Amino acid sequence: MIGKLKGIIDSYGEDHIIVDVNGVGYVVHCSARTLQALPPTGDPVALSIETHVREDQIRLFGFQSDSEREWFKLLQTVQGVGTKVALAILSTLKPADLATAIAMRDKAMVARTPGVGPKVAERVVTELKDKAPKYAELDPAVVHLAGTIDERRAPQPVSDAVSALVNLGYGQPQAAAAIAAASRKAGEGAETAQLIRLGLKELSK
Repeated sequence: MIGKLKGIIDSYGEDHIIVDVNGVGYVVHCSARTLQALPPTGDPVALSIETHVREDQIRLFGFQSDSEREWFKLLQTVQGVGTKVALAILSTLKPADLATAIAMRDKAMVARTPGVGPKVAERVVTELKDKAPKYAELDPAVVHLAGTIDERRAPQPVSDAVSALVNLGYGQPQAAAAIAAASRKAGEGAETAQLIRLGLKELSK
């Protein structure tokens, strides 16, 4: 199995590059985000590689980082997500943003990917929600609160405060993060109005 390729960029295709390694040209499929970040033809390149072996072909998928490659593999554990959809999601969202979206149960963010409908986005968030937090640069308390809100287990004042901020035009993940911070400051038993006030302060920082 090929895990890494280091060579010279020979040429670009619509969804791939050819990497010349000591005279051998390897076709490497990449996300649009990766392709845009790579150097021009003739320049050296090093890519983290995921090798897919089928009966009739071997395909190489290239990534700028091991983290992006891990997400490519994780996404394909979700029902209905193959290599094409996984690359499309990684073309739309950076690995850190994808991790945050899943950790915060932000189905709409994942559904921004062309070709990914609400059902697939929901499966991605639901099936990977336990794996995403370790990749997300988020306060664990915020992730926990987002989960309780999504599963309708949050205390009523917290749910009401998040709803109020959403009604004011803030996104669900943004509102959940602000109310999580407000809850920490206010402590248990805080009233909805206090949480809203503190949440708005957090959002104005």
